[in-house]
Amino acid sequence: MNPIEINPEQDKVCDADQKIIPNGGVRAGQDGDVEVGKSSENKEDSDSTEVNKTPDSDVAKEADHQINCNGHNKYIPTSKAQVHLPKPEPPKPKMERSQSLSIAESMPSIGKYIRDRSSSFSAAIRNRLSSVKEGSGDFVLKNDSLNFEVTEFKIPGVKVIVKLKSEEERLEDQIRGRITLFTKSNCEHSIAARQFFKAKGLRYVEINIDVFTKSGHELMERTGSCEVPQIFFNDSLIGGLAMLKSLSESGELHEKMKELLGPKCPEEAPKAPVYGINDEEDKEDGLVGVVRFLRQSLPIQDRLIKMKMVKSCFAGPDMVEAIINHLDCGRRKGIATAKVMAQNHFIHHVFGENDFENGNHYYRFLEHEPFIMGCFNFRSSTNDNEPKPASFMADRLSKLMFSIVEMDGYVSDDRLHVDYFRISKSEEFRRYINLTRDLQRINLQLFTPNERLAFFLNLYNAMVIHAVISIGHPEGILDNKAFFLDFQYVIGGYPHSLSIIENGILRNNRKSPYSLTKPFSKGDRRLHLVPMKVNPLIHFGLCKGTRSSPKLRFFTAHNVEDELISAAKDYFQSDGIKIDRELRTVYLTRIIKWFSQDFGGQEKEILEWVLNYLEGRNAKLLKTMLGDRDPITIVYQDYDWSGNL
Repeated sequence: MNPIEINPEQDKVCDADQKIIPNGGVRAGQDGDVEVGKSSENKEDSDSTEVNKTPDSDVAKEADHQINCNGHNKYIPTSKAQVHLPKPEPPKPKMERSQSLSIAESMPSIGKYIRDRSSSFSAAIRNRLSSVKEGSGDFVLKNDSLNFEVTEFKIPGVKVIVKLKSEEERLEDQIRGRITLFTKSNCEHSIAARQFFKAKGLRYVEINIDVFTKSGHELMERTGSCEVPQIFFNDSLIGGLAMLKSLSESGELHEKMKELLGPKCPEEAPKAPVYGINDEEDKEDGLVGVVRFLRQSLPIQDRLIKMKMVKSCFAGPDMVEAIINHLDCGRRKGIATAKVMAQNHFIHHVFGENDFENGNHYYRFLEHEPFIMGCFNFRSSTNDNEPKPASFMADRLSKLMFSIVEMDGYVSDDRLHVDYFRISKSEEFRRYINLTRDLQRINLQLFTPNERLAFFLNLYNAMVIHAVISIGHPEGILDNKAFFLDFQYVIGGYPHSLSIIENGILRNNRKSPYSLTKPFSKGDRRLHLVPMKVNPLIHFGLCKGTRSSPKLRFFTAHNVEDELISAAKDYFQSDGIKIDRELRTVYLTRIIKWFSQDFGGQEKEILEWVLNYLEGRNAKLLKTMLGDRDPITIVYQDYDWSGNL
């Protein structure tokens, strides 16, 4: 028999306020409820029963008085007498005690009443439940939406409702093993397998081999390939999504789970992922030994150069001499070593005039650059590890970000709302923060055009998440400046803010809205990143963390153009455009007004560009209006800067 809860509202009470009595004991509940404890012979039964008692106003008032006197009016439960039962005597006056007294001490008469009546209630309920099992003809209500049966019957003065657990709930109780699901980021079959288990209400452990890279080796050893998804019941390989669906459709899934998942998970099963430990093995740069020697031996000081005070710099000839002495080599090798150090962004020319040239020039270490302390991927010292290939960094960044948007609870299904707090506590975000340190000395010149486009789109959206977590959403003009200009990463040896990425790199070094200057001046070392022309579609791939932003998306290098087209169509399909044919007015997002130069500049050119990404009714209306050659009014909608929480 199942435990019977005489507590219809299921209110929680403090553990200190409960009295559990073995073999059908009763505990006090709120609002005149009583909960009958689980008897020893029925310990394994998992159904639950609720009992409602008829309240009595006099005892209720007395109990409320006791609660108010003790200061626990929110959590201390009360018990009210039945109409046909004698009323309990009010408690005798007591000396003042601490408010931490238990229920039995603060309401002795009520506690005595509960103990006295527990045996009779338990016996009555057991008898009545026995009659139900024998087919007493009581009313049975089936609730198909919740997939369980509810049996309702009455005992004089007591109403009992027995809720039977669903088949899935009973199966969960029998399973003590572990379902392991191996997945990858941005994989449709992995997403489908994850949704399958959620729909069934089954617990599982997910191992994303794009996040936990070492788990990919384990998957290879167990299955002979890295194909995903792969499902394990304990240490038994079930197969992929097709096998999972086949077992479910044939009705064999539950039997398979009972057979392979109980009673516990053996040690031979796939290991659960370990959080807080990095899988990647970093290698120190081959020049680190020389760099460390130079950091300690060179005369680093502030100098007046070209009528400017330059801080923490050293002379190029001094560095060459130090390298020659340290490596015991000739001048030619000393100069070549200095050039490699500059190319790997260990050192920079103080005015950015060259990488390294033999002569009377001055340089400084990357950690002494004025901008370095304001970069959020810098931690007291620069990353001296060997720079990872640019393509590897771009791929790793996209996979980590895909895992975040796909993880349950981090981002809404429509990707318009983001839970920044949960992301900040996630293992995926921790690994992303570690990845950003590897951006300090990355060689950005090795990107292909599509790799560069996808990389900076993804990095922009990832930086917005990091900025919201670190400094919060912008709430005004000054906050916008701090958010888009001052939040920076050091990437490839130079600082990159959100504005630099958007306007300097993605927009071909064009002025930002309401700005008088271009992001990059002549001679800027970052100009090599600027594309040949602007792709207006980028504006529908950048999520600024606001409610009027496009959806949070991340992109792949091999398919970035098609993914941007899909993003633009999706944006206009929602609230990006509204058309009033009678007024011949088109309501567009203010993003197009701010960056009108990217969309053609003139209103007709803007509308013709927008038409390429419209579908259905809006496409027909706008095409008809453009064909009429009558004037069309464009009204730009207000932009909502509040956070996309």
